[in-house]
Amino acid sequence: MRLRATPVECSTLSTHDIDRMFMLYAASYCDAQRDLFDRDLADKTHCVVLRDDDSIQGFSTLKLYTTTWRDKPLRVVFSGDTIIDPQHWGSQQLAFTWIRLAGELYRQSPDVPLYWFLICKGHRTYRYLRAFACDYAPRVDAETPATTAALMDYLARERFGAAYGADSGVLSFERPQGRLAPELAEVSEAHRRLPDVAYFLARNPHYARGDELVCLCELAPANLRPMAQRLFSGVQAEQC
Repeated sequence: MRLRATPVECSTLSTHDIDRMFMLYAASYCDAQRDLFDRDLADKTHCVVLRDDDSIQGFSTLKLYTTTWRDKPLRVVFSGDTIIDPQHWGSQQLAFTWIRLAGELYRQSPDVPLYWFLICKGHRTYRYLRAFACDYAPRVDAETPATTAALMDYLARERFGAAYGADSGVLSFERPQGRLAPELAEVSEAHRRLPDVAYFLARNPHYARGDELVCLCELAPANLRPMAQRLFSGVQAEQC
């Protein structure tokens, strides 16, 4: 069956859609609770939905909001849950549509900086940063600039308060917000040898109990890799 990914506003999702999304979520995470899932979804503004001919096979939620940083407005794309049925893990439709949506949001107000605020409890999500962006934080091959670290701390504290540890850059929750299912938390030896995966595991050693690594990336054409740049802006990509 052909897969297709579509961006929608969360307010347009039907009850049937949300039921199916929770089914996928519960298959991927321990501690899945419908009330927490519904509350989290209600806080999001947009969702990329991956469908086949019959039903939803994956989704990625996000919240677009504006905050003030050092007396200037800043727009933030905060990523929520991203779930794909394992039988469709090879598909890139969801990721490609996500970056297209990010480009649409960027063009709504191109004069206001737009940042991707991502929290990662698994290495698969973390690795999207390198796939999409030239510069992001934190990363194995570069120190995080002080200004970037300060913005990460600000956004994390603003949203998560005491759950955020500035020294570690990790969110730790008293009440689990969703632990990866054991089969998804397992990291193969081949993956452990990848520098980005080894770095993620070192920075977030307790990911399997639900800890999340705070990450940040500016969403602008000049900071995206060629394929992501084309999807984001629809113009000829430039090397960065």
